[in-house]
Amino acid sequence: MCGFLGEFSFNNSDLTNSVLFDSLLELSKLRGPDSTEVIREDDFQLGFNRLAILDISENGNQPKQSVSKRYTVVFNGEIYNYKALQKRYQLKNLQSTSDTEILIHLLDKFGIDKTISMLNGMFAIAIVDNSNKTVSLARDFAGIKPLFYGISKKGIVFASQFNQIFKHPWQKGVLKLRPEIMKEYFGFGFMHAPNTIYENIFQVKPGELLEFSNEGQLIKKSQITFSKYVSKRNKKGLKMTYNAVLKKAVYKQLASDVPLASFLSGGVDSPLITAVAKVSKKDIEAFTFGIDHVKFDESKKAVGYAKHLQIAHTLEKVDESEIVSHVEEHFKYFSEPFGDYSSVPTYVITKKARKSHTVMLSGDGGDELFFGYPRMLDVLNKRQWFLVPFFIRKPLIAILNKLNIINTWAPYSYRTLGEWIKSKQQYILPNILNSFFEKDVFSKEVNDLFKISNINSKKKLLHWLRWNEFYGHMQRVLIKVDRASMGNSLEVRVPFLDKDSIKYAWDNIPLQLNDHNDLKKVLKDNLAMYYPKKIVQAQKKGFSVPIEEWLRNDLKENVQEYISQKPFYGEDHINIVKVKRFVSDFFDRKHNNGWGVWHIYAWQKWAYNHVLKNTSND
Repeated sequence: MCGFLGEFSFNNSDLTNSVLFDSLLELSKLRGPDSTEVIREDDFQLGFNRLAILDISENGNQPKQSVSKRYTVVFNGEIYNYKALQKRYQLKNLQSTSDTEILIHLLDKFGIDKTISMLNGMFAIAIVDNSNKTVSLARDFAGIKPLFYGISKKGIVFASQFNQIFKHPWQKGVLKLRPEIMKEYFGFGFMHAPNTIYENIFQVKPGELLEFSNEGQLIKKSQITFSKYVSKRNKKGLKMTYNAVLKKAVYKQLASDVPLASFLSGGVDSPLITAVAKVSKKDIEAFTFGIDHVKFDESKKAVGYAKHLQIAHTLEKVDESEIVSHVEEHFKYFSEPFGDYSSVPTYVITKKARKSHTVMLSGDGGDELFFGYPRMLDVLNKRQWFLVPFFIRKPLIAILNKLNIINTWAPYSYRTLGEWIKSKQQYILPNILNSFFEKDVFSKEVNDLFKISNINSKKKLLHWLRWNEFYGHMQRVLIKVDRASMGNSLEVRVPFLDKDSIKYAWDNIPLQLNDHNDLKKVLKDNLAMYYPKKIVQAQKKGFSVPIEEWLRNDLKENVQEYISQKPFYGEDHINIVKVKRFVSDFFDRKHNNGWGVWHIYAWQKWAYNHVLKNTSND
């Protein structure tokens, strides 16, 4: 895993001087602490911070030029099928054993479009075509690795981190907040690609490939996506079981020239990944994080998994005070506004894991691909209400609730199913959020994400829900894990999001919720191949922390300082009086929305750590 920064000038504009460019590159040093190199040409410069995983010698360093010298590349991530591609196309005269080496040879052989379409992995790639004078930006199809870019009159700047873009001199004087994206952050806790909170700064979308000319034109745009609705199942894929698909995915992701282990929780996803990994790597080690809080600790169950697998197991047990003590530190490594408070324990566990390993396997993506969230069942059970016209539905729901015949207000409060589903992923309720941002609506991209039809068909609704989770909520999970782990120079791999695993889940998995309402049945069935039934069926507690307690006790003074006493960043676009009242009502116990308070707190901590740092008194 690595970090990069690049500039590509338009119309022979001057590039940033080397001292300033190098200081911006330094911002992503923790993403790649092992080496730093820069290539400078007349119309572009590329800088790279490397975390050495494959071929840890200098031969694996970047930026790299292809053999023909046509392409200059920086690449963050891993290409898991690089050995298969090397064998298939009989690539020779290689100067290293890294996956980047295979990438540059493929570019010479096939060009950019075809090469990117062949890749299976997690990646953010920038490619300068020295012949055509273009720059291309590509991101993996699941959005695992980040890629930001900013457009200005002088050129395009692209990087692994948001702060490397908004601090770039080409953005000086033109940096302007987008209130509708601010509103989305306060509601959802992150910025949905392709947007960011600033005008002219964007994210490459999952699976997207962009190509820009040296005159500043976007000359090509394509995207590998997974469809909202699947009408036909791919019978070809049914020849393989999911267990066979997952074994191949995990095997490919075990490639490493540095210490590798697996996270192991008490749930379903990471225990399955760990068990499958042991099939190919007998000496695989497991790492479990425990917290001294009975409501959230599931380390005993993880210990049971490890004992059954007979693997070396590290259990890091910490008390709440140690996690709280890392809150301030962890904000330094989130260079974009991010409001999921589980980022704190994620930062701590990756910090602990990095002491002995450089690469970890994770179970992220299992919930989104295999129907793991109870909110999906809730939508299925209540979807028919949204077929009733709103003017009839609203009084009917009120009467039925009053008579205790039903116990739901969702069909009363929301006109459409999409609006209700959108509210389920917001952590500040729509009516409160609208009082913060009275004139602003969500962006077209977010509205499109929650636009749904064909709710009559249970099958189509299930496929849509999975699509929505994949391109919505899962992106927040991936941001959390990437930023927290990279803050500790740790690479985290996610086998469930292997390209073949996603395709199999999308096309071939029978929709169990149709018949059984059993969340993640496919994964549970696979887990039962490796563990006793009594372990598999135990209830998962969830990876979380007592955020309400923290905010009202340990963090109260700091929260009040940053929200009530310091100038509020972007205050021209938000109703500060209502924001502060929302927070004070929380401390007065008029509501218990710790999530919402954290979103506001995290916004201010981000602003003062990354935007206002030079002007604050901190």
